[in-house]
Amino acid sequence: MQIAIGLYPGLTMLDAIGPYQVFTNTPGVDVVVCAAERGRLSDDNGLLHLDIEHTFDEVTSPDVTLVPGGFVTRRLARDRDPIVGWLADTHARTTFTTSVCTGALLLGAAGLLDGLDATTHWCAYDELASYGARPTEQRVVRQGKIWTAAGVSAGIDLALTLVAELFGPEMSQAVQLGIEYDPQPPFDSGSPSKADPAIVELVRAVSDAQVDPADVA
Repeated sequence: MQIAIGLYPGLTMLDAIGPYQVFTNTPGVDVVVCAAERGRLSDDNGLLHLDIEHTFDEVTSPDVTLVPGGFVTRRLARDRDPIVGWLADTHARTTFTTSVCTGALLLGAAGLLDGLDATTHWCAYDELASYGARPTEQRVVRQGKIWTAAGVSAGIDLALTLVAELFGPEMSQAVQLGIEYDPQPPFDSGSPSKADPAIVELVRAVSDAQVDPADVA
């Protein structure tokens, strides 16, 4: 079982690393990390770096693909970045095609979400809808072989749900225990429906400030 995590410069690292941790702790899973080019790839803060050893051209028939989000996804989607073509091409052969956070915008740009329920980071619902998807506030949305997860940390939930689907609930529970995934946040403000409206507007303003206006033009 090969699970390919497709990356690009400027990704939000937890979107990829959370699922990576789940998948690499699952027996029988071969995880491959790939990008358009080999070499060093940096996250959206420019502080964390990955050494990419495989290109998209080398990973053509994975069983599962996963694409993380990042503030640059709007530009990558608009410009038809190589990752968009890779997602469209591999989708014909995958068992599951998945995204975390605004990685869903790349699935949309690949033409995979038209007419489907899907989720992404709540700040990107409008962009998601522009690809014909029906945005939903669910943490993980399953539409046939296409699965999408909400923002950032929801990637761990998606990965555990996927492991349960592929290997059974006991395996998923074992992996969950192994990584001690037992969230107990200090505040119940992890979604816009729960957070104080002032906090919602603050986060929206911060998010808007981090998106280059040219990326949504």
